[in-house]
Amino acid sequence: MTTETLSLPDRAAAIAPLRQKLGRDDWIMRGAVVALGLWLIVTVLLPLWALLSKSFQAADGSFVGLANFQAYFASPALANSIWHSIWVSLLSTFICVLLAFVYAYGLTRTCMPGRGLFRIIAQIPILAPSLLPAISLVYLFGNQGLVKWMLFGASIYGPIGIVMGEVFWTFPHALIIITTALAISDARLYEAAEALRASSHRTFWTVTIPGARYGLISAVFVVFTLVITDFGVPKVIGGKFNVLATDIYKQVVGQQNFQMGAVVGLILLLPAALAFVVDQLMQRRQLALLSARAVPYAPKPDATIDRAMLAICSLIAFAILVILGVSFFASIATLWPYNLTPSLKNFDFDMMDGGGWRSYFNSLVMAGLTALFGTAVIFTGAYLVEKTPRFRAIRGFVQFLALLPLAVPGLVLGLGYIFFFNNPANPLNFIYGTMAILVICTISHFYSVSHLTAVTALKQIDQEFETVSASLKVPFWRTFMRVTLPVCLPAVLDIAMYLFVNAMTTVSAVVFIYAPHTTLAAIAVLNMDDAGDVAPAAAMAMVVFATAAVTRTIYMLLTQGYLARAQMWRKR
Repeated sequence: MTTETLSLPDRAAAIAPLRQKLGRDDWIMRGAVVALGLWLIVTVLLPLWALLSKSFQAADGSFVGLANFQAYFASPALANSIWHSIWVSLLSTFICVLLAFVYAYGLTRTCMPGRGLFRIIAQIPILAPSLLPAISLVYLFGNQGLVKWMLFGASIYGPIGIVMGEVFWTFPHALIIITTALAISDARLYEAAEALRASSHRTFWTVTIPGARYGLISAVFVVFTLVITDFGVPKVIGGKFNVLATDIYKQVVGQQNFQMGAVVGLILLLPAALAFVVDQLMQRRQLALLSARAVPYAPKPDATIDRAMLAICSLIAFAILVILGVSFFASIATLWPYNLTPSLKNFDFDMMDGGGWRSYFNSLVMAGLTALFGTAVIFTGAYLVEKTPRFRAIRGFVQFLALLPLAVPGLVLGLGYIFFFNNPANPLNFIYGTMAILVICTISHFYSVSHLTAVTALKQIDQEFETVSASLKVPFWRTFMRVTLPVCLPAVLDIAMYLFVNAMTTVSAVVFIYAPHTTLAAIAVLNMDDAGDVAPAAAMAMVVFATAAVTRTIYMLLTQGYLARAQMWRKR
């Protein structure tokens, strides 16, 4: 018998237990989940829909079907960009993952000295905009380069420079993934191989590689996505070698052809989305293979292996430091390469194109607001998605929206923001051209990684905390403030630092939506390089790097002692 066949009093009595289960906290949490879903729809989904719609429209807004796509593929120069992007990305990925695996192997599987220092050096590229390695490569191998003879007559302006710059920029991303994969290997497998008298070569190919294969696959897809969607390196050093990322910029900024820019954006979205889907499938298989009985692997000293890994890691670390050092030297040289006397004239940004020092202070403001509001929205949203009782369909949809930005290139998202927020019919049009839209776009661009970090931390907390609080009629927000937030404090601070650093260095997500009064430091680097002020561009890139490095160092110094005290309960 259903409730429809009951009388009104009986129907009310049947529904009453359900209403009793859904208390005030449940309704508040459900309403907050819906609000979070609406936020993600407005900041992620609708801009992508606007991009999709624009690709099927003519300049006057009329529907033209696939005419724009046909025009794109009919142009050999534009269509070649697809092939250029793919093969350059594949080559960069192969080199980067290979170097990162060797470096990670030295950090986790050997007893070579200085591993802590090598870890620090390897993270340097994360703190710099992708424009920095490209500028350094110009000073090293360009027409007036220090060691241009090393290229044996080849030009750095093109695929060679793009590959070298992308390998530098994506190296730490691959290293983090592969280091994690190698660090969680089961020592019992190596003990079994040793008992069976297997050679080190055989053990490497039958134990080490299979154990790290999912980490390697994940690193491949992450690096491939980063390279094919990066804008900074090919813009500075690509020359006449067109790729999809620079095609979007040329169509939108150079020719004001927004319809064709939308077409290129959708084409660029496809390989990034495909790589994301395959990576997620691989991660699911990896989780199924983890064993609770695994024994952590501890490397044993081996003079030959340790020395070999020390030599290789030293060369890679030296290359990273050279790239950074050349950019610093170029920023203080009076006039490269004729007058190398140290000078600060290149730091007089107010005399250069690009927005002056105001661009740098705008970046500080934008990064600070992104870290503050982004951390609050992302961690609270992850808590709601993870802890709201029942409501599975809506929570699943919001979880999908939270992960969607991970598959969306920054250029594509920024282009979608133009079409959506710059529409006069949009009631949110008033934020276009303001600092607010830069903050919102940056939060959306880096939402997924921060969300996954928060969810991982929240999964460590037993559901019984919420159950006991509910039984004692303690409001959920009080449990959140007194239990959840203190326990997850390290993750919260990591999210804030991640957002701040990426907001300081990002280019692609905001290159289309900044206004003259909201120019950012990374955009100033791009504009100064376009204007021929390469040395000031290097100087601004170094200022961005120094700011990110100093901020991260201060963060570590200030939070190390506090977190040690706040997390004392974790220790026995």
